[in-house]
Amino acid sequence: MGLRDNQRVIYTSPIKALSNQKYRDLSEKFKDVGLLTGDVSLNAHASVVVMTTEILRTMLYRGDDTIQDLSVVVFDEAHYVSDAERGVVWEEVIILLPSHINLLFLSATCPNFLDFGDWIGRTKKRTVYAVYTKMRPTPLRHYLYVQGKPFLLMDNKFRSD
Repeated sequence: MGLRDNQRVIYTSPIKALSNQKYRDLSEKFKDVGLLTGDVSLNAHASVVVMTTEILRTMLYRGDDTIQDLSVVVFDEAHYVSDAERGVVWEEVIILLPSHINLLFLSATCPNFLDFGDWIGRTKKRTVYAVYTKMRPTPLRHYLYVQGKPFLLMDNKFRSD
């Protein structure tokens, strides 16, 4: 699926800074990577194109031919779909993308991922697979700052100082 089949992949993110970071990361792994944000257009017809979700929505409304050979769209920070101001952009993109395009949603903070997956399945008339883990690659620690000094309240094992 995707690059192996000579089809294109779009990787979306909610903010330009994350798009720029993902462009750098993916450019280290793949040869043919592009970047589209409101400010930058690099290699727009690459095999893998990183862009903001708003850019993808604009492309869909314009009927951009970039969508023709697309096989996968990755939505990073997918919990933005519940954002009061910008969530509608994500909903529109999900609805407007042709049903044959595979969708992959990434989020570390989507509490209602089963409901979200159910909505996508009904909207796209496709089977949805939800994958979940409690593993945190980056430990979560809660601190309280008093007079400029940090005090650990709780670490990822629920321990405190």
